Amino acid sequence: MNFFRGVMGGQTAGPQPSGAETIQKLCDRVASSTLLEDRRDAVRALKSLSKKYRMEVGTQAMDHLIHILQTDRSDSEILGYALDTLYNIICNDEEEEQDENVQKQADDLGAQFTEKFIQDSEHVTLLLTLLEEFDFHVRWPGVKLLTALLKNQGAQVQGVILVSPMGVSRLMDLLADSREVIRNDGLLLLQQLTKSNAAIQKIVAFENAFERLLDIITEEGSSDGGIVVEDCLLLLLNLLKNNSSNQNFFKEGSYVQRMKPWFEVGDDNSGWSAQKVTNLHLMLQLVRVMVSPVNPPGATASCQKSMYQCGLLHQLCTILMATGVPADILTETINTVSEVIRGSQINQDYFASVNAPSNPPRPAIVVLLMSMVNERQPFVLRCAVLYCFQCFLYKNQKGQGEIVATLLPSTIDANSISAGQLLCGGLFSADSLSNWCAAVALAHALQDNLTQKEQLLRVQLATSLGKPPVSLLQQCTNILSQGSKVQTRVGLLMLLCTWISNCPIAVTHFLHNQENVPFLTAQISENLGEDERLVQGMCALLLGICIYFNDNSLENYTKEKLKQLIEKRIGKENFVEKLGFITKHELYSRAAQKPQPVFPSPEQMLFDHEFTRLVKELEGVITKAVHKSSEEEKKEEEVKKTLEHHDNIVTQYKELIREQDAQIKELSEQATSMSSQNEHMQATIAQQLSQIQQHKDQYNILKLKLGKDNQSQPNGQGDGSHMNGLQTEELTQLREEMEELRKQHSLLNTQLSDKDTLISTLRSEAAQTAEGSAGVSVNTELLKELDALRSQVQSQLAEISQLKTERQELLSRDESGSSNSVPSSENSADSAKTAELESRLAAQMSETQRLKEEVRSLSEGRADLEQQLASATSTVAILQTEKAKLQSEVQESKKEQDDLLMLLADQDQKIHSLKQKLKDLGEMVEDEDDLDARDQTDDDDEEEEEEEDED
Repeated sequence: MNFFRGVMGGQTAGPQPSGAETIQKLCDRVASSTLLEDRRDAVRALKSLSKKYRMEVGTQAMDHLIHILQTDRSDSEILGYALDTLYNIICNDEEEEQDENVQKQADDLGAQFTEKFIQDSEHVTLLLTLLEEFDFHVRWPGVKLLTALLKNQGAQVQGVILVSPMGVSRLMDLLADSREVIRNDGLLLLQQLTKSNAAIQKIVAFENAFERLLDIITEEGSSDGGIVVEDCLLLLLNLLKNNSSNQNFFKEGSYVQRMKPWFEVGDDNSGWSAQKVTNLHLMLQLVRVMVSPVNPPGATASCQKSMYQCGLLHQLCTILMATGVPADILTETINTVSEVIRGSQINQDYFASVNAPSNPPRPAIVVLLMSMVNERQPFVLRCAVLYCFQCFLYKNQKGQGEIVATLLPSTIDANSISAGQLLCGGLFSADSLSNWCAAVALAHALQDNLTQKEQLLRVQLATSLGKPPVSLLQQCTNILSQGSKVQTRVGLLMLLCTWISNCPIAVTHFLHNQENVPFLTAQISENLGEDERLVQGMCALLLGICIYFNDNSLENYTKEKLKQLIEKRIGKENFVEKLGFITKHELYSRAAQKPQPVFPSPEQMLFDHEFTRLVKELEGVITKAVHKSSEEEKKEEEVKKTLEHHDNIVTQYKELIREQDAQIKELSEQATSMSSQNEHMQATIAQQLSQIQQHKDQYNILKLKLGKDNQSQPNGQGDGSHMNGLQTEELTQLREEMEELRKQHSLLNTQLSDKDTLISTLRSEAAQTAEGSAGVSVNTELLKELDALRSQVQSQLAEISQLKTERQELLSRDESGSSNSVPSSENSADSAKTAELESRLAAQMSETQRLKEEVRSLSEGRADLEQQLASATSTVAILQTEKAKLQSEVQESKKEQDDLLMLLADQDQKIHSLKQKLKDLGEMVEDEDDLDARDQTDDDDEEEEEEEDED
């Protein structure tokens, strides 16, 4: 202990040891001391020297400190000292008084010690094990040490933790620690752990991280909370950004709905703290991560729908229209609303219905456009409004039509400001940034919408008093020719290119002005400075669009004449070179990366994202169109017409085959239905046959009984009464059976009438289809089924008549038995019984007569059925005749097709001979093997279709 007093205590006599020597002695003491107290004091001394002598302690003591962590697990105090010492030598604390070189050396030193510590992955595993200790003096420095390791060597430490059993789960337990210091430092640790590692992000998410983090944010006061809320939001951003699996888990867990209370703001929004601004900014970024345009379209659409349904979009629009909101929060809210509504028709419709709380109320779109064209507004805010307007119109033809309609003469309201008026005002204002923004916004109202491009041609502008109005298209070209700022001209050229592309009518209107084409050729042919090269490229693109989408309706500006003009005034190679200036511009690639317009300064705001897509689509085709000769174009047009005609024929045959397939399928379904009905009827008939057999058996038994009763007549009146009672019971049963048979017969009659209706339906359908054979086969099957049914009905009627005969015999026997069984009048009681029996027999006879009448009616029904069957037979004959007609028509169609193929073959032979002649004369002829291959494929398809028709 005297040694420690010399190190830690006052001055002693003699020379003082250096720091390195002292550290060496302390390391020896840690390694050699057997008493725990001595080792603890030595480690405490190393901790006190670790900041001043960081290099020496890290070099000499790291192995000893790691050994302490492995061996002295029972003493939390020495573990805490060792962990603090390791943290001091590994952590790179940034101090304000240090210059950059000293700070860089400290960072390098921390990276070196971190590399040394993680050389053995067991050291990181040991540290994870120590985090399970609940003791504050062990757990807290362990969390700080692991955070420092992740800061210095994140990827390597992440790899060790990822393969460590329960490694991530141990770290997630830190969020449940009741001590806020450990919980808060655990948040910082998880932030470092989840950076740029999708696997760990997924594990953390499935460890219920979303639930825990949202609970902490709520407990801390949401947007009004402190730095802890900011740390939670940063961790959520790490887990969700560019991780579609976690985003889907977040949405399906209904966590999107829990974000809605974050954005509830009051009427008084003055005096927001810096921390609240930061928290709300991160919350808005979290919403944007869920609906980012770079996410899979299906996941983005699902999140947009959830945000609308839970009211989150409504809350964001409330912030958008609130007063007193800080400018940066308002800008980020506009960007967030933009991406929530982008491409979602429901959300876009809701946003169109939002009104600002003004008197009178104005649409939110109009209020935002007023800010966009106001040059006094901040630049980032104007960019955000432009992005919002673009997202509102993205894939929203309804919204595009509403915007363009505000410019048309019939819908202009002089008493209110409309979106169209604001766009026109910005388009022709003195501010070049307003010109560019208005031009891009108007171009998005025309994007991929031919109807609105044609409607916008109707817009007329009043330039000054006493002068006639000019069209919007003409006014744009007038401003372009006046030589305004580059930004203004680029914006107008983007608008014109978007407007007339894929719209021949707009091209004709543009070329109708005699000054436009000379202006473009003059701009392209001049040798101007670097600033004007982009304008030259845009003019070349505009002229190329006029060539490619020209319908040759103007005699002076046909495709051929425009190409001749380019060759004479500019030169084809020079024209293509100028066209390439657009894609070679340094700002072009930046705008092509993402839809949101983000620019460091207003001067660099030149390209729009959708315009870069248009350039990429048209640059190649325009280059080819300029280099093609008139003969090549004529050949291509002829080939196109031939192919179109051929495709039309093939399409007609395909449609015919498709219709026939549908009809065959329908007939097959009907045949299947009728087959099932037939099976049901067969089962019914089988059941009736079994019942008839039962009746036969009952009659046979009854006959035997009656024979025995006749032999035993002397047994007296009681036996005769018993026989009559038995016969009456049997007759009642027979009557019930006959009633059931009558019902079943009527059911069969109804089913036969249904079949007749079905036959008439098949006859009308068969008259419209070319597959007459299929209809005939189906009706043949129906005839067979009807014949079988008719035979079954006849057999049933025979059985009924047999039963009637047997019943009559039974009645006659009953009468004879009754007369023999009555003795001479012995007393008045026997006479009464005899009268009663006679009355009962009379009733039975009347019932028998009624059954006979019913049988007669069934016979008449059978005759009607036979007549209907004959009618069905005649229908089949008609169908066979129609089948023959349809087959003849199919043969004629095949002949016409063969003639057409012969004509095509002759034409191909002529083209081949002409090509050979051109080659013999020395002319260059392009190879058209691809076209020949396509023709061969079409011929093969036709042959296959003909074989299918024959089948």
